[in-house]
Amino acid sequence: MRWFIAFLLAFAVPALPVDAQGIRKSRVLLLWQSPDGHPKDTHEYQLGQKILKRELDKFTSIDAVLVNADDPWRDGPKLLADADGVVLFVSEGAKWLNSNPERLAAFQACAKRKAGLVVLHWGMGTKDAKNIEPFVELFGGCHGGPDRKYKVLQTDAKIADNKHPILNGLHDFKARDEFYYTLKFAKKKTPLLNATIDGESYPVAWALERDSGGRSFGFSGLHFHENWQLPEYRRLVTQGVLWTLNMPIPKDGIAVK
Repeated sequence: MRWFIAFLLAFAVPALPVDAQGIRKSRVLLLWQSPDGHPKDTHEYQLGQKILKRELDKFTSIDAVLVNADDPWRDGPKLLADADGVVLFVSEGAKWLNSNPERLAAFQACAKRKAGLVVLHWGMGTKDAKNIEPFVELFGGCHGGPDRKYKVLQTDAKIADNKHPILNGLHDFKARDEFYYTLKFAKKKTPLLNATIDGESYPVAWALERDSGGRSFGFSGLHFHENWQLPEYRRLVTQGVLWTLNMPIPKDGIAVK
């Protein structure tokens, strides 16, 4: 039975590939979950990760792998041990991360190895405040606790730090989304994108140079699946992944259509 399980796992995610020069590609796990009860065309985790994979596949040095992270996700720690980067787009991700000690330890090991960590929308969420601190240490920000806030609105998304490489080629734009705001942040985070909500400006995307030496990126938008059609969104998220992998980003930003 153990041999059979090992055989299945071997084919679940292919062996680490190399590029044309024989250099090992950076493996990025795109974690998604099944529908979580939200209305159709919202919280479309799998479909969203497929779009991100299409963007990342343009880079020959990246091996982007779609991974179903539905519980119990027993093979998760093994997969994380080989990952150079992780993109978390799941339901109530901070709770999901802390619900399994072995899973949390595997993510902490990723951070210690300086793997890139990226989180999107409800992937940064938790209703229970006890899950906030461990998540913030890894990803730099969390939508957590009973005082968390969110709002659906059409608003201005404004560049907060135009010198950051994640924002190369990006300019202020408008978007209709359910933004999480008043997020809990790591002290050293760098705000990247601010959204105007109820007359005030709040960070909704950020970057973090972790104390361990690794990098993290987060974006609280992407409630609506249709927003992946926005070139600004695809550029922001893709460049966020590239930055966490310490990959160069063109001055004018990557090409998106």
